[in-house]
Formats: sequence, C-alpha cells, structure tokens
Amino acid sequence: MTIATGATESQTHFNNWPNDLGFDANYEERSPVELIVTGHIPTYAAGVLYRTGPGKYKIDRENGDTFQVSHWFDGFSETHRFQLVAPDATHSSLRVFYNSRFSTDYLIEQARKTGRLDKISFGQKRDPCKTVFQKAQSDFNPDPSSANVGVTLSVNMPGLDKALDENRPNIGRWNGSSGIQTLYAKTDSTSYKKLDPETLEPVGLASQKDLHPDLDGPLSASHARSDPITGDVYNFNLAFGKCSTYRVFHVSASTGKTTILATFEGTPAYLHSLFLTKDYVILCVWNSHINPAMLEKGSFLQAIQSFDASQPTKWYVVDRTQGQGLVATFESLPFFCFHTINAWQESSASGTGVDIVAELVRYDNADTLHALYYEKLVSSSAEAKAHAQIKKDTYRSEFARFRLPNIPVSPSTEIKTAAAEWMSCKAFSPELPTMNPKLVTQKHRYTYAITARDKSTFFDGIVKFDSQTKETLLWNDHAQSPGEPIFVPRPDGLEEDDGVLLSVVLDGYSGKSYLLCLDAQTLKELGRAHVNGPIGFGFHGQHIPSNGVPTVESWMSPVHSFN
Repeated sequence: MTIATGATESQTHFNNWPNDLGFDANYEERSPVELIVTGHIPTYAAGVLYRTGPGKYKIDRENGDTFQVSHWFDGFSETHRFQLVAPDATHSSLRVFYNSRFSTDYLIEQARKTGRLDKISFGQKRDPCKTVFQKAQSDFNPDPSSANVGVTLSVNMPGLDKALDENRPNIGRWNGSSGIQTLYAKTDSTSYKKLDPETLEPVGLASQKDLHPDLDGPLSASHARSDPITGDVYNFNLAFGKCSTYRVFHVSASTGKTTILATFEGTPAYLHSLFLTKDYVILCVWNSHINPAMLEKGSFLQAIQSFDASQPTKWYVVDRTQGQGLVATFESLPFFCFHTINAWQESSASGTGVDIVAELVRYDNADTLHALYYEKLVSSSAEAKAHAQIKKDTYRSEFARFRLPNIPVSPSTEIKTAAAEWMSCKAFSPELPTMNPKLVTQKHRYTYAITARDKSTFFDGIVKFDSQTKETLLWNDHAQSPGEPIFVPRPDGLEEDDGVLLSVVLDGYSGKSYLLCLDAQTLKELGRAHVNGPIGFGFHGQHIPSNGVPTVESWMSPVHSFN
C-alpha cells in the first residue's frame, strides 16, 4: 500500500518539468547568508548539514566555445553548508545560514583555457587513443582544486591528521559546540580532498597510502563504514595486477593507526559501498567487473565490462574483532548495486552460530551507469525526453534483503549460497537510501530514499519503506526534484522513525532550491529554508548536531562522524 503526501502530480502521464539548473548550477555563496524560513524546523535539527556533488557541467571557454562534461558523475564538485542555529534570547525560532563553494577551480580554469581535462574521469567521452589513466596516476598536482573529489564527506576522519589523532584522547570525540575539526571529501578512488569545514575551500590532498603503505591500489569505496560505538573506519583498497588484490582495512578512531584485516584475490569491480556488522566487514563484489587494460584507453566507465548474468555475485566476509581475516565466501544471483543500506547478525536457524542479514538497493544489471549521461538527464534535451518515455525495467532499482547463513567460527574455503529473502519497491526505483543512524549494525525497519517513477527525467519524490509490512509513504510535489533525504533523529525519540528528514529540493518553477524538512513518521512537510539560487543535484550529505559529533553513524546515514 502506498499513501501519498503533499501535492501530487498527475499519475496518468509523464511530466517534463524543467531541471536544467539542477545539473548546471553555476551558483555560489562563499560567505554565509541567512535564509528565509517558512513553516517550522524543529530545534533538535540544529547543527551543520553538509552536501556535496556536481554543481555545473558547462564552462564558457576563452575562445567563445562551450566545454561540456559528458557524465553526471564527472560534474565539477561543489560543497554546500547549511548551519541550522537553535533559538536564543533574541530569536524565537531556528535560523538557517547557507554558504557554498566549488572545489575544482584549477580544473574549471583548465577547461576554460584548453577545452579539455587531462584527468581520468568516470564517463567523459574522449579520444580513445589517449592513455590518460597512467598519466593521472603519475602526475601529482599539489593544488587541491585539481582533483574532482566530491561524492561523500567525512568529518574528523582518523589517520590523516596527526595532530587531531594525537589530541583525540584529550578532547574526546569533539571540541566546541559542533565538534567539526576536519572535513574530507571522498570518491571511489583512493584520493581524499581536505576542505575548510567553514569556508569549504579546498586546502589539501591525501591518499590511502598516507594511511598505510600497502594501500597502493587506485580504487576504494566512497562510502566507508564506521563502527557505531568506537567510530573506527572500515574500507577496502583494490590493486590491479595479473591477479587483482583486495585489502580490507581498519583505521582506529582513537589512535589513527591503520591495520589491514584481510588480503585476498578477486575479480576487480566498481564497488561504491560495503557492509559492516558487529563482528564482520562484508565486501560484496557485484557484477560491475573491470578490465584494467581499458583504463589506459579512456574513461572508467569504458573499463566496466558488459553485465554478465552467468557470473554470480561474490560476498566476502572478513572478521574484524578476532584477527581471523577472510572467514567465509558466499555467492548469490548476479546484480548491480551502488548503495548498501545496513547489515546485522541474527542467530542461525540451526540454533548455533549466526547469520548475516544485508539490505541494499539492487539493479538487475548495470545499464543505469550508461543512463546517467547529461544528454539523457537534462529535461531540455530531446534525447532525455525520448529516453524517459521509453525507460524499461532494466533501469529500475529495488530494495532487497539477502541472508548469509551460518558464518563459520574459523576461516573456511567452502563457497556457500547467499539467498535473496525479498525484493520490493521496483515501481519507485529507489536510490540514495538512508535510515535512522541509531540502528546501524542492528535490525532496522524503515528506509528512506528518493524515487524515479518516470514522472520526470530525474528524481521525483521521497519514499519511506517499511520492511516489515512492505508498505510505503510517498512525498512528491509537482516540478519539485528532491535530493537524498537525510534522517535527523529526535534525541529523546522512542520510535525508530521519530525524527525529521532534510532534503535539498529544486523548484522547477522558480529555478531555485530550498532545504525541505519533513516529519519522518508521516512525510508531512514541516518547513522550508529558501535558497536564492539553484543547488546542483548532488550525491550525499551529513548532518552534525550542534551538541557534537555523534558516536553512531554510517556512510549513508545523515549523521556521520568518522567514515
């Protein structure tokens, strides 16, 4: 059952509302400006909300031509900061301030002058004779704005700032009212970009080799996972070779020390995220396999091989508490995925041992990667209109739950089967999932996501999914394009869904964006903070409450501390 909230558009035909400014948002506010708030945003939402992702994709060149980026994942990175200030003696309601900054000034200037970008990209169409990957790996430019890094953000990430790591025992998990001491942008390479947490200016570059010398491969997950109690970080590093090597590693939040938990060979793949439970790190190698040789000839997307339905998805289970390394390998039906949601441990049906239960957003194949070129997304494009009209189920995503039964107590070479328990919500094609961060690594019930129901050429609503009843709630409003719904829990809330959702929405009528606040239980609108310009359709964000960096978080949750 689906219950719709808000003003809904007609369900009988496709609506082509304008979204061009959401993809080419050439708008910055480098100094904080106060936003007009309508309605009401609860006081407990006070803190800092960061957002990041592509801003614009067109550059006016010196010679009068226009340079255009091809793929949405390659748009010029921009970071946004909403400071939500609690009421005080002089202000009776919560106030919102906004500032933003592009973090790719060097690349923008290069494109303006030369009409090209020399860096390896995700999907930029280019001359196939150029060997750009090795050049990008070997040529180091110390200007941090020369790197287009802006998919996820990490606050106070351990291991990259010696002074911060050394001082952690003295200052605890935070210092000052917000706890934000460092801010890093990440992507699916092993590069990190350090940003000033207030001005958002890029101030430095780092890599996973700075964490540990053996982390010398080029690929990793944008979405690291963090322990909900300690804040320790978990991720993987992928190195190419005759036999490609995965290294699953751990960074201590208390010391900054990095330890490699497991090293194993496997099929190289594009993996955007991974899983974490109380005792295990789970690396799911879904069917986005890479041919490393192709990286020397073009874009990263060109190196991702055609989806092979004959090859199973592999699940690698790595022990993170007892030092046993890789303990189990599972196989499941083939699929593609960007985003994991959550994982937890349950007692096995046999009465002994544990199962791992994992939820994610799955696709039948990897066709969606090729559907994310700007020419297929921007509403004014004739190709976008045609593409939106003929979309097939092959592009649709759905929520899915898998079970990995009877995890062995010691390392085993047996390959077992991971079974899909259910799949749901394909009609909504959900993406950018979030949940209550208090339940990370525990069984949860509600997942929030944006929808792509073919009512526009892009995202067109926000859905709340109940995994227990399979029922949904939907927020949508005609010509309004929302971004990732970030869950902020009520501090004293007793229910899993007691809190609010914060989403940056583009108003297709005005061409301006606003910060939307929804009741997370009902998806009823509570308030808006109006921005005086368009904010680009971005990827991910995080909310840091005003009382300090929280201990509970995950890559996809709105409250991040150390991932």
